[in-house]
Amino acid sequence: MPYFVVHALDAPGMADVRSANRAAHRARLRNHDHALTVRIGGPLLDDAGEMCGTTLIIEAETRAHVVDFIDNDPYAKAGLYADVRIHAFSWGLTDLEDA
Repeated sequence: MPYFVVHALDAPGMADVRSANRAAHRARLRNHDHALTVRIGGPLLDDAGEMCGTTLIIEAETRAHVVDFIDNDPYAKAGLYADVRIHAFSWGLTDLEDA
């Protein structure tokens, strides 16, 4: 199954929105009733060490599954993200099975 990288940057001034939705976002990433699997995920950090975005590596059959998953994420529904980019990803350095 293909992999995709999600790179999402928070809109400015949205720390409270991130904080208010973080538990629901994290629970959803760990939920296994989706048509995909989140293999790696974590917050992006700014120069001060504050969360400013999200990066995910997702295994999914199609990009459309990833788009639907992100669109229905608590962060996205709350309007946290200013920019979301989704790219197909070729895992090359290490096999995920070994990670």
